[in-house]
Amino acid sequence: MSSLKLSTCATMTAAAVAAGFSSASNPSYAEGSSWFNPFSYSRSSPENVSKSDGKSSPAPAKANNSSDEEPSGISSGFNPEALEEAAKALRELNSSPNAKELHRVMRLQEKTRLAEVEVDKAMMEVHQVKRDIEGQQNMAEEQRRLVEEQSKVIAQVKRQEDEMARKRMQQEHETQRRNNADMVKMQEASTLRQEQERQKTEAQIQDRLRQTEQERAKIEQETIRVKAMAEAEARAHETKLTEEYNRNVLIQKLTGEKEKWLAAINTTFGHIEGGLRELLNDRSKLFMTVGGVTALAAGVYTTREGARVSWGYINRILGQPSLIRESSMSKFPWSALASRGRQNLFNNAIVAGPAKGSTVRSGFENVVLHPSLQRRIEQLARATANTKSHQAPFRNMLFYGPPGTGKTLVAREIARKSGLDYAMMTGGDVAPLGPQAVTKIHEIFDWAKTSKKGLLLFIDEADAFLCERNSTYMSEAQRSALNALLFRTGDQSRDIVLVLATNRPGDLDSAVTDRIDDVIEFPLPGEEERYKLLNLYLNKYLSDGDTNTNAKWGPVFKIRKKPQSITVKDLSEEVIREAAKKTEGFSGREIAKLMASVQAAVYGRPDCALDSELFKEIVDYKVSEHHQRIKLATESMQLA
Repeated sequence: MSSLKLSTCATMTAAAVAAGFSSASNPSYAEGSSWFNPFSYSRSSPENVSKSDGKSSPAPAKANNSSDEEPSGISSGFNPEALEEAAKALRELNSSPNAKELHRVMRLQEKTRLAEVEVDKAMMEVHQVKRDIEGQQNMAEEQRRLVEEQSKVIAQVKRQEDEMARKRMQQEHETQRRNNADMVKMQEASTLRQEQERQKTEAQIQDRLRQTEQERAKIEQETIRVKAMAEAEARAHETKLTEEYNRNVLIQKLTGEKEKWLAAINTTFGHIEGGLRELLNDRSKLFMTVGGVTALAAGVYTTREGARVSWGYINRILGQPSLIRESSMSKFPWSALASRGRQNLFNNAIVAGPAKGSTVRSGFENVVLHPSLQRRIEQLARATANTKSHQAPFRNMLFYGPPGTGKTLVAREIARKSGLDYAMMTGGDVAPLGPQAVTKIHEIFDWAKTSKKGLLLFIDEADAFLCERNSTYMSEAQRSALNALLFRTGDQSRDIVLVLATNRPGDLDSAVTDRIDDVIEFPLPGEEERYKLLNLYLNKYLSDGDTNTNAKWGPVFKIRKKPQSITVKDLSEEVIREAAKKTEGFSGREIAKLMASVQAAVYGRPDCALDSELFKEIVDYKVSEHHQRIKLATESMQLA
């Protein structure tokens, strides 16, 4: 207890002394409301320390100023009682037996206080650094916000600029689109005008070509007429000269033989005079002689005139019209038996056994056409056959296309396939008939009605007399023939199928085309069709199987010596394919002529052998000849 009391007293004494000294040295602290307790262990907060630093920093200057100006200020703030109490406490402490312990405790307290001061100072420095960091962070945050604001402003400006640029581009695009649309409209209008001008020019060119063709036909007709007249005049003059020469010769002969004949006549008349005298003397002989001569003359005249009238009647009723060039109908009733016998004989010969390697074709296999065209032809053949079986009206057809594309052959096959009779005429045969053409046209249609099967009438080169009636170059006889055909084909017929073939369908009269039910184009054969045609005519002209045809007829007829067979060497499919490619633009007739030329070249060889070299040589020659012919035709048209 005594030690505790001593420590308490020492503490109070030290505090009093410190208070006295501090008040004496710094009156501003003594006069303040708070004073520093050296024995206090409480730590002030950073805010208080900062406030105390801020407030205490100007205090020494103020104290110095007050000490310089007023020296009496120190004595006025001194407290003697406290000093006395401190001295008293100090004496008690010195006289106390625990004075050393007290001094040690006071030194420890002072060290502790200094350590706390250092800690407070370090804390203040840490707080100062923290405040600096916070200030820098605040400044960085402000700068960041400023940069963000600036970025937002710049982005907004860019967006506005982009929006304005996009609007401007849209306006430019819209303007360009309108300009393009106007340009397209102008181009379409220009194209339409050019197309109209082209069509107009083509129409003018076609009109000029038509006029040129008509003028050429007229010139050709005039040339033919003049040539015929010149030939007739030449023949007449030659005949006249010949007649004059013959007359002179006859006169000379008659002059030379006149006397001989006179003598013979005198002798004959002398005998006749004697016989007449004898007959006149015997009346019975006279009557018999006169009756016999009269009966003989009457019999001869009656037989001759009767035969002529009968033959004309039979030929008019049963005979074939003169305009018909080819027909499957028999010319007279008794000729049907012979044709039927020949057909049966031919069928029996084929059934007896065809030669090895030969092929028998049926249907449309002998006709090589494009597959779509062949299907159309077969459909027409079936339709015609069904029309005949149902007794319905037949349909008329128009075949057009380049020459040699198989129009005539297809018409013949349609007639055969449908079971109809077949007759062919040419339009070029009508014009030379003149006024008789009308009668001949009616004879054809009357003759066609005599067919029990029905007749397919094929008119080749129909444009020769069925051309447009507005043509100024059409004669009155041709116009009458056209009107006659239009009259006979005005209604649907159950007896006749009319098939027209032409290379120029545009020249036909509109009334003629109005009577056509089916129009079929026959184009030039393509590569595959040309390949098939080459094989077909190769088998027909050059195959070994064709040379055995005589063997079929050997038992029936006496056949001449069998020709030498043709040997085909290294003629591969590739060679024929190459020939099919080279013969582009060839018609079926030209390919047939090509293979006939190959056959002739083979027969020109001693061994009658065909190889690929000879085949290629003939093909190249015919191809060059074809191109030269086209070139000449083009030049002639240009000159015309």
